[in-house]
Amino acid sequence: MTSAAEYAAAREGAALVDLRERGLLVATGPQRQKFLNGILSNELLQRPAGQGCLAALMDVKGHLQALMRALVTADSVVLEMPAERLAPVEATLLHYKVAAPVRFAQPAAAVLGLVGPRAAELLAGLGADVAALAPEVHLTAALPGGEARVARASDLPGGFVLHALSDAVPTLWSALTAAGALPLGREALDALRVEHGLPWYGRDVTEDNLLHETGLVALCHSPSKGCYLGQEVVARLEARGGNVNRALRGLRLEAPVADGAELRAGEDVVGRVTTAAVSPRLGPIALAYVHRNHFVPGTRLDAAGVPATVAALPLAE
Repeated sequence: MTSAAEYAAAREGAALVDLRERGLLVATGPQRQKFLNGILSNELLQRPAGQGCLAALMDVKGHLQALMRALVTADSVVLEMPAERLAPVEATLLHYKVAAPVRFAQPAAAVLGLVGPRAAELLAGLGADVAALAPEVHLTAALPGGEARVARASDLPGGFVLHALSDAVPTLWSALTAAGALPLGREALDALRVEHGLPWYGRDVTEDNLLHETGLVALCHSPSKGCYLGQEVVARLEARGGNVNRALRGLRLEAPVADGAELRAGEDVVGRVTTAAVSPRLGPIALAYVHRNHFVPGTRLDAAGVPATVAALPLAE
C-alpha cells in the first residue's frame, strides 16, 4: 500500500498505527495523584477516574525530560510515554517520592493508535462506545483479545490510543483491520503529524527543549496549579509573554529535505528541521525550530539548499 493510500485512509476512514515505541508506567498507592500533581506540569489532583491529560516532566531548569499522557483510573494513574523514557522517568519519580506511599510498575502492555473519522465507529462495532469521549478521557472495554483501555488522544491526528496486554495485540490488530482499519506507515503518519502541528518526544522534542519552545504549553500545562518540577521557569516565561529564542514552526518547502536539515537566513544558521514529510495534499512540509527573528509566517529561509517558507501551525491548505 502506498503512503498516499494510507494517508487517505487516515483522513477519510480509519487507519491503525503500531505505537510499539511507547510504553506504560503505572503509579499506585493512596497518594499517587497528590505526588504526581507535585511533579508533572498539568493538573492531576482534581481529576476523577476516567479523566486524564497530557503532561510534561521537567528538571528544575525547565528542560523537558518526557512528554506523557496521564490517565486516572479508580486505583492507579497510567503514564504513557516513549518506552526509552520509562526508566529515566521512573528513576526521577523514585528520587522525589521520598517516603510517599507511591509505587511504580511497567506492565507488559502495548500501545496502538486508531485515527480517522471512522475510528469511533469501528471501535463501537467492537464493543467500545468512545464517540463522546473528550481529549484524554478514557474507558476500559472488552475488545477482541481481552480488555483494553481506550482514550481520545490529543497527540494523534484525530483519533484514539488503545492500551492492551502485549499478548492481546495480534488478535486486536486483526479485528480492527477486519473491521476496515488500514495500517498506517510512518511516512503517512509524519505527514499528518506535521500538518496538525503535533510534535513528538524524541523526534521533535528532547531534553534540550523548554516547554514554551514546543508550542505545547496549552496542552501540557495548568496555569492554576501549585508547584511542580520546572514550574518557576514556566511561570517566568509566561510572565514575559512566552518569549523564547526559538520555537517550533511549520515549513512549506519547494522540495523534500531530510530530518536535521539546517535552516539559514543568508549565511546565518537560524533553525533546524525536526520532522520532514511529503503530504499528498500540501507537498513537502516540515516541523522545525526557528529563531525568533524569523517566526513570522511567510518568512523565506533556506533548508539545506531548498527554499522554505515559515508557516503557522497547524498548516492550512
